[in-house]
Amino acid sequence: MKETPMPRKRVSRRQVHAVLRLTWAVGRSDRQMARSLGLSRPTVAAYVQRAQVAGLSWPLPDGLDATTLEQRLLPPAPGPVPPLAPDWPTVHHELQRQGVPVFLLWQADKTATPEGFQYSGFCQAYRAWASKRNLVMRQRQRAGEQLCVDDAGPSIPVVNGQTGAVPEAALCIAVLGASTSTSVEATWTQSLPDWIGSHVRACAARGGVPEIVVPDNRKAAVTRAHRYAPERNRTMPISPTIMGSP
Repeated sequence: MKETPMPRKRVSRRQVHAVLRLTWAVGRSDRQMARSLGLSRPTVAAYVQRAQVAGLSWPLPDGLDATTLEQRLLPPAPGPVPPLAPDWPTVHHELQRQGVPVFLLWQADKTATPEGFQYSGFCQAYRAWASKRNLVMRQRQRAGEQLCVDDAGPSIPVVNGQTGAVPEAALCIAVLGASTSTSVEATWTQSLPDWIGSHVRACAARGGVPEIVVPDNRKAAVTRAHRYAPERNRTMPISPTIMGSP
């Protein structure tokens, strides 16, 4: 079925009424009406064709006011079709993996669904979805109570300007729970001496030790992982209490 053309421009309700009257009651041609009404011939023809598709004839039905006539001839265009949403739980799960950025997941989704989100829309839609997930626990922090320590995911390359060697360095991050005061230190290894040294220097930079140090279940800190009672390394106690990650 051939689609009814859209008029080149919207005209006044009086002109629409005049187009239909001159066509059906007087028998004027599209070209004659275009000259007399100051409209283009395709615009006149489009309004007449839309009136025929709408089942109208002359005289117009009683009670058909100008607003209703315009609605029948120019129904509102359908709204834009929203992009097909990705499987957000899968996206969320993949983001928990080390070294997986949002941009990589967006590229995979865009390749599979070309009509899908652009990058900024993908990020906004994911944040909106993630904000509606059920919260598990809200922690209340007291000043100086907890120092949370962990490695910052993948190592970073360090270029030796003299030899050109590119060794990898690990990043240790220490964050105070209440103030979110953060310190970051790069070390050549993730061995126990570097791990403990980073803790000592993080506390020294703050001029004191916290009540609790909360490390992740990494080998240098926890020799036996357990959900409730992890077994910590004996070298760890640099503060009154050491806890495994909750």
